Amino acid sequence: MNPATRFWRPDWPCPVAQVWSPFRRGTTDPTYRVEVGRHWRAVRTPEGPATLAVTPLDAVGVIDAQAWGAGADWAVDQLPLLLGAQDDPSGFRPDHPVLSGLWRRHRHWRLGRTASIMDALIPAVIEQKVTGQEAGHGIRGLIAAYGEPAPGPGAALGLRLLPAAEALAMVPSWRWLQLGIDPARSRTLVRAARVAGSLERALVADPARADLTLRSLPGIGGWTSAEVRARALGDADAVSFGDYHVARDLGWALTGSPTDDAGLARLLEPYRPHRLRVQRLIGMAGLGVPRRGPRLAPRSHLPTRG
Repeated sequence: MNPATRFWRPDWPCPVAQVWSPFRRGTTDPTYRVEVGRHWRAVRTPEGPATLAVTPLDAVGVIDAQAWGAGADWAVDQLPLLLGAQDDPSGFRPDHPVLSGLWRRHRHWRLGRTASIMDALIPAVIEQKVTGQEAGHGIRGLIAAYGEPAPGPGAALGLRLLPAAEALAMVPSWRWLQLGIDPARSRTLVRAARVAGSLERALVADPARADLTLRSLPGIGGWTSAEVRARALGDADAVSFGDYHVARDLGWALTGSPTDDAGLARLLEPYRPHRLRVQRLIGMAGLGVPRRGPRLAPRSHLPTRG
């Protein structure tokens, strides 16, 4: 299988690892591998599945990409979009000393995008109202049971695709329970899978209405909508309100005290339409309330996140 190939010279020093870090769900994520500095991803594109391999900037500022599978041509053609070339941070001028320092350090970071809406939506729904440990278990189990090997050399690396919408819609209720995904989340995933094509078209055609479109699906609330818009559309204002840690950590980083969603909204208001940049910068720096005591146990639900 011959790969589609592209050599792309971005007009800024594109940091591939930083741009794509939100798409990797831990070091054991079966859709993402890093081998000898090369980033390998199993993605679903509008043209079909693809394995995409990207070597970051070389000495002359060129990114080398290869892709295999039915979606290979699409993947290399859309590489700049996936790596944040359409993200415009020019209006983001943080005056807070913490943020201005972080922005100087990460000034080349951009908001990338997933190759499809479902590649962002499936993990986000599984992550609703559960611990990261439980979400990771559910995502990996679902991929192992209903995903498929990535095309070309991706399969030899152990890369697997998230399930296709058609496969997701056919998962029986008892199997969801075996995977540790409760009926509320599984129903949301099945409903989304049944309208995946129209959802993809609607969000791409009218991103300004993406939040309303996503929330029109039962089981998708503000938190899930923000997570999907951030990753699938590169929405720089999609803040994860309702998250157990985000408000507390951003409040701590910006004021020295944890806050709630209402307090976070007030803190971030001056940064519209770049509020997600604040969340991501603080997250990349690992700033937040010191973690003391035991971790949350699995099945500890967080009722505001949906």
